This record gives sequence, structure tokens and C-alpha cells, in this order.
Amino acid sequence: MPKARRVSPPTPSPPRPRRCDVRAVGQPSSGQRPRGLPAPVQRRPRLSEQSTLREVMSQFATGITVLTAGGENGHGMTANAFSSVSLDPPMVLCCVSRAARMHEAIVSAQSFAVSILGAGQREQARYFADWRRPRGLAQFDEVDWTPGPSTGAPLLTGSLAWLECRLAQTHEGGDHSIFVGEVLGSGRGTSRQALLFYGGGYHQVGAPTKATA
Repeated sequence: MPKARRVSPPTPSPPRPRRCDVRAVGQPSSGQRPRGLPAPVQRRPRLSEQSTLREVMSQFATGITVLTAGGENGHGMTANAFSSVSLDPPMVLCCVSRAARMHEAIVSAQSFAVSILGAGQREQARYFADWRRPRGLAQFDEVDWTPGPSTGAPLLTGSLAWLECRLAQTHEGGDHSIFVGEVLGSGRGTSRQALLFYGGGYHQVGAPTKATA
């Protein structure tokens, strides 16, 4: 009579790990948004087109300047990308396209001057924005100017104010360079009517008047 074999009970298989649910806590598996929760905010498109950005920035009213540099590459350019930076030490900045002749002129001279235009200088603003004007110092034959005592850069006669600067720092800013200048000298004229640029056109504004009792 054959012996009966002893059969061991089957070893239970280890439990299979559960697949992790990567859904956020509280998100139903059906994909439907629970009641009471606000709809997700739609991200607006970025203002990437140059024309759109230019239109938006035209709503920011600014003064108008003519940047100038002396020396062999003497040049002038109408610009409104200009701002003060520091009072101690006195510093200002201007932004110039790397493709502009003004960029090379400032780098070459290692200095620049700023003439802040008055209301009566619209023609000068248009002139120094016109690429058809002569090159070099010949372009200044059409306007009255004096050489800056510190840099030799042309200062436009009749401006509201002027500054002469030594190029202290240069920073990259996209397709522009940000030139930071240490102010070597400055002054102001007698006019109190400023020239502004807003909405793609020139405007003027006068000095505020004091209220009387």
C-alpha cells in the first residue's frame, strides 16, 4: 500500500502593490469638477508681439531727450528711454538699441550728454529721430548747440535742462544696452514748458502753478 504524501498548503502570493493614483486629492475619477469649486483661471497670452508692446508702452507719458556723443563718431538721437538712477553718486541711465549708431558713438566716446527738450523743440525731436539726417557732426549743422565743458558732446541750445555723463556701467537689456552714466555736470534753462511723448505723438505741459488762497 503506497504511503500517502504529505502536501504542504500553498504559500499565499504576496499582495500586488496598488497603483498610485496621481490625481490631486479631492479630484473625482470622472474628471468632472466638484460642485462649489471655482473654474480654473485661464492664463492670458503674453504680450510678445513688438507692435502690441509698443502700443501698450505708448500709454506711458515720458519726457523727450536728445542723446549726444562727441568725438570722431559724434552723433545725436532722440530718446525717451531715460531715467535717473541715483543721487549719491549722481547717476542716470539711457537705453539704446545695439543696432543704432548711437550705441557705437557712446561706447567709442565712453561718455554721453542728455538734452531734455522743451515744448518749442518739436522739430529738433523729429530731426534727431530721422534716419535720413547727415552722419557725424555734420548733423548738428541744422541746430544751435554748444560743446559740453566736460565731455565735448553737443548740448542743444534752448533745452529745458542738460546733463553730461561719464559711461560708468553697461548692462545687456535684450536688443538694447542699458548705459549707466555718472553725472559730471548739469544745468537748466529758463523755459518751463516741457515736451512730452504720449500715444505716439508729441504734447506739451507747463510748470504747475501755485494755488492761491
